[in-house]
Amino acid sequence: MDTLAGTTVVHRRYVPYAHAHYGGNLVDGAYSLGLFGDAATELCIRTDGDEGLFAGYAAVTFHAPVRAGDVVEVTATVTRQGNRSRTVAFTCHVTCRADPGRGPSAAAVLDPPILAVSATGTVVVP
Repeated sequence: MDTLAGTTVVHRRYVPYAHAHYGGNLVDGAYSLGLFGDAATELCIRTDGDEGLFAGYAAVTFHAPVRAGDVVEVTATVTRQGNRSRTVAFTCHVTCRADPGRGPSAAAVLDPPILAVSATGTVVVP
């Protein structure tokens, strides 16, 4: 019985310029995966009272770049519940983006947000 299926946590974070790794202020893909791990930890705490352990990814897809100056929203949702494992669907959307063409501190809210990364992973809890 998947009583936890549908349980979701959401994290939002500003991406600092210190994380820019490539030209054009691009941030490496591992940044989003790290955020997925943080969201999975909270999800495990909320569902099982334990931080759990990340067992691995079944799929990761990079759809669009994440850049320094972005605000990203990461969502983790339980899609399947085993005895000790949980399958989790992850998304990372860019919700705001720096707009240096309008000025050094200008930024804009993106409507709609841009899907940057999606993944499916498995976490294990005691």
